[in-house]
Amino acid sequence: MKKAIFEEAGKMGVVEAPVPVIENDDDVIIKVVRACVCGSDLWAYSAGDAKEAHSENSGHEALGIVEAVGPAINTVKKGDFVIVPFTHGCGHCPACLAGFDGVCQAHSNNFSMGFQAQYIKFAYGDWALVKVPGQPSDYSEGMLKSLLTLSDVMATGYHAAVTARVSKGDKVVVVGDGAVGQCAVIAAKMLGAAQIIIMSRHEDRQQMALESGATAFVAERGQEGIDKVLELTGGSGADAVLECVGAQAATEQAFGVVRPGGRIGRVGLPHGEKMAPTATFYRNITLAGGPASVTTYDKKVLLKAVLDGEINPGKVFTHSYKLDQINQAYQDMAARKAIKSYIVFDD
Repeated sequence: MKKAIFEEAGKMGVVEAPVPVIENDDDVIIKVVRACVCGSDLWAYSAGDAKEAHSENSGHEALGIVEAVGPAINTVKKGDFVIVPFTHGCGHCPACLAGFDGVCQAHSNNFSMGFQAQYIKFAYGDWALVKVPGQPSDYSEGMLKSLLTLSDVMATGYHAAVTARVSKGDKVVVVGDGAVGQCAVIAAKMLGAAQIIIMSRHEDRQQMALESGATAFVAERGQEGIDKVLELTGGSGADAVLECVGAQAATEQAFGVVRPGGRIGRVGLPHGEKMAPTATFYRNITLAGGPASVTTYDKKVLLKAVLDGEINPGKVFTHSYKLDQINQAYQDMAARKAIKSYIVFDD
């Protein structure tokens, strides 16, 4: 089979590799039909994070067909069409039962990688995989794109909104205009926000956010951006801020625009200096968030919302590629030519 590998910063490659096999009782082998590139994959590609040369690709989002299951798998079977999350919740530990399967307590390794490949092995697979009715051929390409967002970015944007406790009538600011930020706009609208402001300097991303429910955008950064948000919110600041980047500047922006007593839902992978405890303490700010509860949200809310046509998060995939074009897929996202790169696999 073919799979992508991380050659070095700025270079992805494709190699031949053995098809994975069942090794543990709760393994699932999946034939990938659609995958993608995540913004978090770009940290190493753009030399922001250290990563070993010639190593596993960091892809962690996929749609696929179940090829084989271990003896402990009871929830899916060979031939099922599934959403493959980046997390591996068990569904029965205290964290999962509380709705936080992104931080499942049943095993130490809760995150996926290596999904930019023709076949993948999904560990701890008995509960985490999300079964989709029918087969890929039953759906339009647009619907497949939306289903693929449920493996990560739509669930992550929703997690930002849920952990920030967005509710009806809230004033919400979204920091980040990438795929997660765009999905956070959708999530804030789903939860009843009255005002949704996205921090964005790019016209195509501003327009996408407005189409998804944003009421305004702010292109300015730093104090100028904070002042603009305060102006748009009548001087109060945001009730809830959805931080969808993780960079130090994004964190600072989030703290700058949230009102005293407000909430920040943080889902951007943190990169930057440690936060001073006084940043939240003296303004009574609630800081929450972390890895998304993908399986919980998909099964309870998001899969139905997509299948019913209530939301269309798949529009974040602005460019499509074959696996052999994986370096271009990364390159175009790094250059902000693509909001999110979509990988189509041959039948």
